[in-house]
Amino acid sequence: MNFLRGLILVVGLLAGLLPPGARAQRVSALGEKPDWARLEAFQETITRADFVRLLDTVYAPGGVAKGLIEVEATAAVIRTTLVPPGEWRLRFAAEGGAAKPVPRAWRPASALPAAPEGKPLAGVKIALDAGHLGGAWAKMEERFFQVGESRPVIEGEMTLRVAGLLAPKLRALGAEVVNLREAAEPATPLRPGTLRDSALAELAKLGVAAPREKYDGTNDPGRAWTVQAQSELLFYRIAEIRARATRVNTKVQPDLVVCLHFNAEGWGDPLKPDFVPRNHLHVLVNGSYGAGELRYDDQRFEMLLKLLSRTYDEELAASDQLATALAAATQLPPYEYTTGNAVPAGASGYVWARNLLANRLYHAPVAFLEPYVMNSEAVWMRVQAGDYDGEITLAGAPRRSIYREYADAVAEGLRAYYEKARAVKKPAVSEGPAPR
Repeated sequence: MNFLRGLILVVGLLAGLLPPGARAQRVSALGEKPDWARLEAFQETITRADFVRLLDTVYAPGGVAKGLIEVEATAAVIRTTLVPPGEWRLRFAAEGGAAKPVPRAWRPASALPAAPEGKPLAGVKIALDAGHLGGAWAKMEERFFQVGESRPVIEGEMTLRVAGLLAPKLRALGAEVVNLREAAEPATPLRPGTLRDSALAELAKLGVAAPREKYDGTNDPGRAWTVQAQSELLFYRIAEIRARATRVNTKVQPDLVVCLHFNAEGWGDPLKPDFVPRNHLHVLVNGSYGAGELRYDDQRFEMLLKLLSRTYDEELAASDQLATALAAATQLPPYEYTTGNAVPAGASGYVWARNLLANRLYHAPVAFLEPYVMNSEAVWMRVQAGDYDGEITLAGAPRRSIYREYADAVAEGLRAYYEKARAVKKPAVSEGPAPR
Protein backbone atom coordinates (compact mmCIF):
# COMPACT_ATOMS: atom_id res chain seq x y z
CA MET A 1 0.00 0.00 0.00
CA ASN A 2 2.79 2.44 0.88
CA PHE A 3 4.44 3.40 -2.42
CA LEU A 4 8.07 3.49 -1.30
CA ARG A 5 7.99 0.21 0.56
CA GLY A 6 6.08 -1.42 -2.24
CA LEU A 7 8.73 -0.15 -4.62
CA ILE A 8 11.27 -2.43 -2.97
CA LEU A 9 9.20 -5.46 -3.93
CA VAL A 10 8.66 -4.22 -7.48
CA VAL A 11 12.35 -3.61 -8.02
CA GLY A 12 13.05 -7.03 -6.55
CA LEU A 13 10.77 -8.60 -9.13
CA LEU A 14 12.36 -6.65 -11.93
CA ALA A 15 15.72 -7.94 -10.77
CA GLY A 16 14.51 -11.34 -11.91
CA LEU A 17 14.53 -10.08 -15.48
CA LEU A 18 18.28 -9.59 -15.51
CA PRO A 19 20.13 -11.94 -17.85
CA PRO A 20 21.46 -15.24 -16.47
CA GLY A 21 24.80 -14.77 -14.78
CA ALA A 22 24.05 -11.17 -13.80
CA ARG A 23 23.26 -12.34 -10.27
CA ALA A 24 23.83 -15.57 -8.37
CA GLN A 25 20.74 -15.25 -6.16
CA ARG A 26 17.85 -17.41 -7.34
CA VAL A 27 15.87 -17.68 -4.10
CA SER A 28 13.37 -15.12 -2.85
CA ALA A 29 13.87 -13.17 0.37
CA LEU A 30 14.19 -15.57 3.34
CA GLY A 31 13.31 -18.45 1.03
CA GLU A 32 14.92 -21.88 0.90
CA LYS A 33 16.44 -23.77 -2.01
CA PRO A 34 13.69 -26.05 -3.33
CA ASP A 35 13.90 -29.81 -2.99
CA TRP A 36 12.83 -30.86 -6.48
CA ALA A 37 12.76 -34.51 -5.45
CA ARG A 38 9.52 -33.75 -3.60
CA LEU A 39 7.77 -33.41 -6.94
CA GLU A 40 8.58 -37.00 -7.91
CA ALA A 41 5.39 -38.02 -6.11
CA PHE A 42 3.42 -36.18 -8.83
CA GLN A 43 4.72 -38.28 -11.73
CA GLU A 44 1.85 -39.43 -13.97
CA THR A 45 -0.81 -37.70 -11.85
CA ILE A 46 -1.79 -35.08 -14.44
CA THR A 47 -2.50 -35.24 -18.16
CA ARG A 48 -0.75 -33.02 -20.66
CA ALA A 49 -4.04 -31.24 -21.42
CA ASP A 50 -4.69 -30.39 -17.77
CA PHE A 51 -1.11 -29.28 -17.23
CA VAL A 52 -1.21 -26.95 -20.23
CA ARG A 53 -4.64 -25.58 -19.23
CA LEU A 54 -3.46 -24.67 -15.74
CA LEU A 55 -0.07 -23.37 -16.83
CA ASP A 56 -1.26 -21.20 -19.72
CA THR A 57 -4.52 -19.85 -18.32
CA VAL A 58 -3.93 -19.68 -14.56
CA TYR A 59 -0.34 -19.80 -13.37
CA ALA A 60 1.77 -18.45 -16.21
CA PRO A 61 -0.57 -16.67 -18.65
CA GLY A 62 0.92 -14.90 -21.63
CA GLY A 63 3.67 -17.47 -22.10
CA VAL A 64 5.80 -16.11 -19.23
CA ALA A 65 7.12 -19.59 -18.43
CA LYS A 66 8.70 -19.97 -21.87
CA GLY A 67 12.32 -21.07 -21.54
CA LEU A 68 11.65 -22.26 -17.97
CA ILE A 69 8.98 -24.89 -18.62
CA GLU A 70 8.82 -26.65 -21.99
CA VAL A 71 5.89 -28.96 -22.69
CA GLU A 72 6.64 -32.02 -24.80
CA ALA A 73 4.25 -34.74 -25.97
CA THR A 74 4.63 -36.96 -22.90
CA ALA A 75 6.44 -34.81 -20.36
CA ALA A 76 7.20 -31.28 -19.19
CA VAL A 77 10.83 -30.25 -18.91
CA ILE A 78 11.31 -27.81 -16.05
CA ARG A 79 14.38 -25.74 -15.29
CA THR A 80 15.41 -26.37 -11.69
CA THR A 81 18.23 -23.83 -11.76
CA LEU A 82 19.21 -21.16 -14.25
CA VAL A 83 22.89 -20.72 -13.40
CA PRO A 84 24.17 -23.38 -13.81
CA PRO A 85 21.28 -24.86 -15.80
CA GLY A 86 19.49 -27.90 -14.38
CA GLU A 87 16.26 -29.66 -15.25
CA TRP A 88 13.58 -32.02 -13.96
CA ARG A 89 11.10 -33.99 -16.08
CA LEU A 90 7.44 -34.45 -15.19
CA ARG A 91 5.86 -37.43 -16.93
CA PHE A 92 2.22 -36.91 -17.91
CA ALA A 93 -0.61 -39.36 -17.29
CA ALA A 94 -2.06 -40.84 -20.46
CA GLU A 95 -5.08 -39.00 -21.85
CA GLY A 96 -8.24 -41.00 -21.17
CA GLY A 97 -6.35 -43.37 -18.89
CA ALA A 98 -6.31 -43.73 -15.14
CA ALA A 99 -4.01 -41.09 -13.65
CA LYS A 100 -2.25 -41.87 -10.39
CA PRO A 101 -3.82 -40.27 -7.29
CA VAL A 102 -2.66 -36.76 -6.41
CA PRO A 103 -0.58 -36.80 -3.19
CA ARG A 104 -1.88 -34.09 -0.85
CA ALA A 105 -2.96 -33.63 2.76
CA TRP A 106 -6.13 -31.61 2.04
CA ARG A 107 -9.43 -33.00 0.74
CA PRO A 108 -11.61 -31.43 -1.95
CA ALA A 109 -15.22 -30.90 -0.94
CA SER A 110 -16.42 -33.36 -3.60
CA ALA A 111 -14.35 -36.14 -2.01
CA LEU A 112 -15.79 -35.70 1.49
CA PRO A 113 -18.36 -38.19 2.78
CA ALA A 114 -21.98 -37.13 3.02
CA ALA A 115 -22.61 -34.55 5.72
CA PRO A 116 -25.27 -34.81 8.43
CA GLU A 117 -28.31 -32.68 7.72
CA GLY A 118 -27.73 -29.14 8.98
CA LYS A 119 -23.96 -29.67 9.29
CA PRO A 120 -22.60 -29.12 5.75
CA LEU A 121 -19.10 -28.42 7.09
CA ALA A 122 -18.91 -31.59 9.21
CA GLY A 123 -15.41 -33.04 9.05
CA VAL A 124 -13.97 -30.04 7.17
CA LYS A 125 -10.84 -28.50 8.65
CA ILE A 126 -10.63 -24.76 8.02
CA ALA A 127 -7.73 -22.48 8.95
CA LEU A 128 -8.62 -18.83 9.54
CA ASP A 129 -5.69 -16.55 8.78
CA ALA A 130 -6.43 -13.12 10.27
CA GLY A 131 -4.23 -10.88 8.14
CA HIS A 132 -1.44 -8.65 9.48
CA LEU A 133 -0.52 -8.16 13.15
CA GLY A 134 -1.96 -5.05 14.76
CA GLY A 135 -1.08 -4.07 18.31
CA ALA A 136 2.43 -2.74 18.78
CA TRP A 137 3.28 -3.70 15.20
CA ALA A 138 0.47 -1.85 13.41
CA LYS A 139 2.37 1.35 12.64
CA MET A 140 5.46 -0.53 11.52
CA GLU A 141 3.48 -2.62 9.04
CA GLU A 142 1.63 0.51 7.87
CA ARG A 143 -1.83 -0.93 8.45
CA PHE A 144 -2.81 1.92 10.76
CA PHE A 145 -4.30 5.37 10.39
CA GLN A 146 -6.14 7.76 12.69
CA VAL A 147 -8.19 10.93 12.28
CA GLY A 148 -7.55 13.25 15.22
CA GLU A 149 -8.55 11.57 18.47
CA SER A 150 -10.96 9.14 16.79
CA ARG A 151 -10.77 5.36 17.01
CA PRO A 152 -7.68 4.26 15.02
CA VAL A 153 -8.16 1.99 12.02
CA ILE A 154 -5.88 -1.03 12.57
CA GLU A 155 -6.31 -3.82 10.05
CA GLY A 156 -4.56 -6.52 12.09
CA GLU A 157 -6.97 -5.99 14.98
CA MET A 158 -10.00 -5.75 12.70
CA THR A 159 -9.25 -9.09 11.01
CA LEU A 160 -8.71 -10.67 14.42
CA ARG A 161 -12.15 -9.50 15.48
CA VAL A 162 -13.73 -10.97 12.33
CA ALA A 163 -11.97 -14.30 12.92
CA GLY A 164 -13.25 -14.38 16.50
CA LEU A 165 -16.82 -13.89 15.30
CA LEU A 166 -16.50 -16.29 12.38
CA ALA A 167 -14.94 -19.32 14.09
CA PRO A 168 -17.98 -20.26 16.25
CA LYS A 169 -20.30 -19.85 13.26
CA LEU A 170 -18.24 -22.36 11.28
CA ARG A 171 -18.05 -24.74 14.23
CA ALA A 172 -21.84 -24.60 14.50
CA LEU A 173 -21.94 -25.78 10.87
CA GLY A 174 -19.73 -28.74 11.79
CA ALA A 175 -16.24 -27.49 10.84
CA GLU A 176 -13.03 -27.99 12.73
CA VAL A 177 -11.57 -24.48 12.89
CA VAL A 178 -8.01 -23.43 13.62
CA ASN A 179 -7.21 -19.74 14.12
CA LEU A 180 -3.66 -19.12 12.94
CA ARG A 181 -3.57 -15.99 15.11
CA GLU A 182 -5.32 -15.50 18.45
CA ALA A 183 -3.71 -12.21 19.46
CA ALA A 184 -1.79 -9.25 18.03
CA GLU A 185 1.51 -11.10 18.23
CA PRO A 186 3.77 -12.50 15.49
CA ALA A 187 4.03 -16.17 14.68
CA THR A 188 7.66 -15.77 13.66
CA PRO A 189 10.39 -15.73 16.34
CA LEU A 190 12.39 -13.38 14.11
CA ARG A 191 12.40 -9.63 14.67
CA PRO A 192 13.71 -6.70 12.61
CA GLY A 193 16.88 -6.61 14.70
CA THR A 194 17.68 -10.24 13.89
CA LEU A 195 17.12 -9.67 10.17
CA ARG A 196 19.77 -6.98 9.66
CA ASP A 197 22.13 -9.21 7.66
CA SER A 198 19.28 -10.42 5.47
CA ALA A 199 18.20 -6.82 4.93
CA LEU A 200 21.71 -5.84 3.84
CA ALA A 201 21.78 -8.77 1.43
CA GLU A 202 18.41 -7.77 -0.07
CA LEU A 203 19.49 -4.14 -0.45
CA ALA A 204 22.72 -5.27 -2.14
CA LYS A 205 20.65 -7.29 -4.63
CA LEU A 206 18.71 -4.10 -5.36
CA GLY A 207 21.93 -2.18 -6.00
CA VAL A 208 22.01 -0.20 -2.74
CA ALA A 209 25.69 -0.53 -1.90
CA ALA A 210 25.93 1.64 1.22
CA PRO A 211 22.46 2.06 2.75
CA ARG A 212 21.74 4.31 5.71
CA GLU A 213 20.94 2.47 8.92
CA LYS A 214 17.74 4.32 9.83
CA TYR A 215 15.21 6.62 8.27
CA ASP A 216 14.74 10.14 9.59
CA GLY A 217 10.96 10.30 9.90
CA THR A 218 7.58 9.27 8.56
CA ASN A 219 7.86 11.22 5.33
CA ASP A 220 11.54 10.65 4.63
CA PRO A 221 11.59 9.79 0.88
CA GLY A 222 14.69 7.62 1.25
CA ARG A 223 13.44 5.45 4.08
CA ALA A 224 12.56 2.53 1.78
CA TRP A 225 16.26 2.02 1.09
CA THR A 226 17.46 2.00 4.70
CA VAL A 227 18.50 -1.09 6.64
CA GLN A 228 15.78 -0.34 9.18
CA ALA A 229 12.97 -0.26 6.63
CA GLN A 230 14.17 -3.37 4.83
CA SER A 231 14.55 -5.26 8.13
CA GLU A 232 11.01 -4.30 9.12
CA LEU A 233 9.66 -5.30 5.72
CA LEU A 234 11.32 -8.70 5.93
CA PHE A 235 9.88 -9.18 9.42
CA TYR A 236 6.22 -8.38 8.95
CA ARG A 237 5.70 -9.15 5.27
CA ILE A 238 8.00 -12.12 4.67
CA ALA A 239 9.12 -13.88 7.88
CA GLU A 240 5.66 -13.69 9.42
CA ILE A 241 3.93 -15.27 6.41
CA ARG A 242 6.60 -17.95 6.13
CA ALA A 243 6.12 -18.86 9.80
CA ARG A 244 2.36 -19.15 9.33
CA ALA A 245 2.91 -21.27 6.22
CA THR A 246 5.12 -23.69 8.14
CA ARG A 247 2.37 -24.15 10.69
CA VAL A 248 -0.33 -24.57 8.04
CA ASN A 249 1.65 -27.10 6.02
CA THR A 250 3.22 -29.21 8.77
CA LYS A 251 0.79 -29.06 11.69
CA VAL A 252 -2.69 -27.81 10.76
CA GLN A 253 -2.97 -29.32 7.26
CA PRO A 254 -6.44 -27.87 6.61
CA ASP A 255 -8.80 -28.53 3.74
CA LEU A 256 -9.13 -24.78 3.13
CA VAL A 257 -7.42 -21.61 4.33
CA VAL A 258 -9.50 -18.44 4.52
CA CYS A 259 -7.27 -15.34 4.63
CA LEU A 260 -9.19 -12.44 6.19
CA HIS A 261 -8.17 -8.94 5.13
CA PHE A 262 -9.58 -5.45 4.70
CA ASN A 263 -8.53 -3.54 1.60
CA ALA A 264 -7.24 0.05 1.37
CA GLU A 265 -5.99 2.58 -1.11
CA GLY A 266 -3.07 4.92 -0.51
CA TRP A 267 -3.89 7.10 2.50
CA GLY A 268 -0.76 9.25 2.71
CA ASP A 269 0.08 10.50 6.20
CA PRO A 270 -1.40 7.99 8.69
CA LEU A 271 -2.21 10.85 11.09
CA LYS A 272 -3.83 12.98 8.35
CA PRO A 273 -5.12 10.33 5.98
CA ASP A 274 -6.60 10.91 2.56
CA PHE A 275 -10.10 9.51 2.17
CA VAL A 276 -11.20 8.05 -1.15
CA PRO A 277 -14.73 7.75 -2.56
CA ARG A 278 -14.14 4.18 -3.74
CA ASN A 279 -15.27 1.11 -1.82
CA HIS A 280 -15.01 -2.33 -3.39
CA LEU A 281 -14.48 -6.05 -2.95
CA HIS A 282 -12.41 -8.83 -4.47
CA VAL A 283 -11.14 -12.31 -3.65
CA LEU A 284 -7.78 -13.72 -4.70
CA VAL A 285 -6.62 -17.21 -5.64
CA ASN A 286 -3.07 -18.21 -6.51
CA GLY A 287 -1.91 -17.64 -10.07
CA SER A 288 -0.70 -15.07 -12.61
CA TYR A 289 3.02 -15.41 -11.90
CA GLY A 290 5.22 -12.86 -13.62
CA ALA A 291 8.27 -13.66 -15.74
CA GLY A 292 10.56 -12.14 -13.12
CA GLU A 293 8.95 -14.12 -10.31
CA LEU A 294 9.43 -17.40 -12.17
CA ARG A 295 13.15 -16.75 -12.52
CA TYR A 296 13.42 -17.42 -8.79
CA ASP A 297 13.96 -21.16 -8.29
CA ASP A 298 11.77 -21.29 -5.18
CA GLN A 299 8.83 -19.47 -6.76
CA ARG A 300 8.97 -21.70 -9.83
CA PHE A 301 8.98 -24.76 -7.54
CA GLU A 302 6.15 -23.41 -5.36
CA MET A 303 4.05 -22.62 -8.42
CA LEU A 304 4.44 -26.17 -9.70
CA LEU A 305 3.56 -27.59 -6.29
CA LYS A 306 0.31 -25.61 -6.33
CA LEU A 307 -0.42 -26.59 -9.94
CA LEU A 308 0.27 -30.29 -9.45
CA SER A 309 -1.65 -30.42 -6.15
CA ARG A 310 -4.70 -29.15 -8.11
CA THR A 311 -5.57 -26.50 -5.55
CA TYR A 312 -6.87 -24.11 -8.22
CA ASP A 313 -10.20 -25.71 -9.07
CA GLU A 314 -11.04 -26.12 -5.39
CA GLU A 315 -10.00 -22.66 -4.27
CA LEU A 316 -11.70 -21.03 -7.25
CA ALA A 317 -15.02 -22.77 -6.57
CA ALA A 318 -14.89 -21.84 -2.88
CA SER A 319 -13.75 -18.30 -3.63
CA ASP A 320 -16.50 -17.73 -6.18
CA GLN A 321 -19.10 -18.77 -3.60
CA LEU A 322 -17.50 -16.61 -0.92
CA ALA A 323 -17.37 -13.64 -3.29
CA THR A 324 -21.05 -14.09 -4.13
CA ALA A 325 -22.01 -14.14 -0.45
CA LEU A 326 -19.83 -11.12 0.37
CA ALA A 327 -21.22 -9.17 -2.58
CA ALA A 328 -24.78 -9.90 -1.48
CA ALA A 329 -24.06 -8.82 2.10
CA THR A 330 -21.98 -5.72 1.38
CA GLN A 331 -23.47 -4.57 -1.95
CA LEU A 332 -19.92 -3.60 -2.96
CA PRO A 333 -18.85 -3.48 -6.62
CA PRO A 334 -15.97 -5.67 -7.83
CA TYR A 335 -12.45 -4.28 -7.83
CA GLU A 336 -10.71 -4.45 -11.20
CA TYR A 337 -6.94 -4.80 -11.55
CA THR A 338 -5.26 -2.59 -14.12
CA THR A 339 -1.66 -3.36 -13.11
CA GLY A 340 -1.10 -6.55 -15.12
CA ASN A 341 -0.15 -8.69 -12.10
CA ALA A 342 -3.54 -10.43 -11.86
CA VAL A 343 -6.00 -12.13 -14.20
CA PRO A 344 -9.76 -12.51 -13.73
CA ALA A 345 -10.98 -15.93 -12.65
CA GLY A 346 -14.32 -17.62 -12.08
CA ALA A 347 -17.87 -16.59 -12.84
CA SER A 348 -18.70 -14.15 -10.04
CA GLY A 349 -16.74 -11.20 -11.46
CA TYR A 350 -15.05 -10.69 -8.09
CA VAL A 351 -12.26 -13.29 -8.17
CA TRP A 352 -8.75 -12.70 -9.50
CA ALA A 353 -5.67 -14.93 -9.71
CA ARG A 354 -2.53 -13.33 -8.30
CA ASN A 355 0.77 -14.53 -6.84
CA LEU A 356 0.82 -13.51 -3.17
CA LEU A 357 3.21 -15.04 -0.66
CA ALA A 358 0.46 -16.56 1.50
CA ASN A 359 -1.61 -18.04 -1.30
CA ARG A 360 1.59 -19.42 -2.84
CA LEU A 361 3.14 -20.95 0.29
CA TYR A 362 0.04 -22.47 1.88
CA HIS A 363 -0.27 -25.94 0.37
CA ALA A 364 -4.03 -26.17 0.89
CA PRO A 365 -6.51 -24.24 -1.28
CA VAL A 366 -6.64 -20.58 -0.22
CA ALA A 367 -9.42 -17.99 -0.47
CA PHE A 368 -7.81 -14.58 0.11
CA LEU A 369 -10.55 -12.06 0.94
CA GLU A 370 -10.23 -8.31 0.35
CA PRO A 371 -13.58 -6.62 1.13
CA TYR A 372 -14.07 -2.95 2.06
CA VAL A 373 -11.72 0.01 1.51
CA MET A 374 -10.67 1.09 5.00
CA ASN A 375 -9.94 4.69 4.01
CA SER A 376 -13.26 5.26 2.30
CA GLU A 377 -15.40 7.47 4.51
CA ALA A 378 -18.21 4.90 4.50
CA VAL A 379 -15.96 2.20 5.97
CA TRP A 380 -14.17 4.61 8.32
CA MET A 381 -17.53 5.58 9.86
CA ARG A 382 -18.40 1.92 10.37
CA VAL A 383 -15.07 1.27 12.06
CA GLN A 384 -15.72 4.23 14.38
CA ALA A 385 -19.05 2.65 15.35
CA GLY A 386 -17.25 -0.48 16.57
CA ASP A 387 -18.93 -3.85 17.00
CA TYR A 388 -22.59 -4.11 18.02
CA ASP A 389 -25.73 -6.21 17.67
CA GLY A 390 -28.48 -5.27 15.24
CA GLU A 391 -28.37 -2.08 13.18
CA ILE A 392 -27.62 1.57 13.80
CA THR A 393 -28.07 4.54 11.47
CA LEU A 394 -24.87 5.76 9.79
CA ALA A 395 -24.95 8.51 7.14
CA GLY A 396 -28.71 8.17 7.00
CA ALA A 397 -28.79 4.42 6.36
CA PRO A 398 -29.20 1.41 8.67
CA ARG A 399 -25.93 -0.47 9.05
CA ARG A 400 -24.89 -3.66 10.78
CA SER A 401 -21.54 -3.99 12.51
CA ILE A 402 -18.98 -4.26 9.72
CA TYR A 403 -17.34 -7.16 11.57
CA ARG A 404 -20.56 -9.16 11.89
CA GLU A 405 -21.55 -8.45 8.32
CA TYR A 406 -18.15 -9.77 7.18
CA ALA A 407 -18.21 -12.87 9.41
CA ASP A 408 -21.81 -13.76 8.53
CA ALA A 409 -21.11 -13.44 4.81
CA VAL A 410 -18.09 -15.74 4.98
CA ALA A 411 -20.02 -18.30 7.01
CA GLU A 412 -22.86 -18.16 4.47
CA GLY A 413 -20.46 -18.52 1.54
CA LEU A 414 -18.81 -21.59 3.04
CA ARG A 415 -22.17 -23.10 4.00
CA ALA A 416 -23.41 -22.69 0.44
CA TYR A 417 -20.21 -24.04 -1.08
CA TYR A 418 -20.02 -27.22 0.95
CA GLU A 419 -23.76 -27.77 0.75
CA LYS A 420 -23.54 -27.76 -3.04
CA ALA A 421 -20.31 -29.73 -3.29
CA ARG A 422 -21.07 -32.69 -1.06
CA ALA A 423 -24.01 -35.00 -0.48
CA VAL A 424 -26.20 -34.74 2.60
CA LYS A 425 -26.73 -37.78 4.80
CA LYS A 426 -30.45 -38.06 5.42
CA PRO A 427 -31.51 -39.38 8.82
CA ALA A 428 -32.98 -42.85 8.83
CA VAL A 429 -36.78 -42.81 8.77
CA SER A 430 -38.49 -45.16 11.20
CA GLU A 431 -41.31 -47.11 9.60
CA GLY A 432 -42.82 -48.08 12.94
CA PRO A 433 -43.67 -51.60 14.08
CA ALA A 434 -44.71 -54.17 11.49
CA PRO A 435 -48.45 -54.79 11.36
CA ARG A 436 -49.71 -57.96 13.07
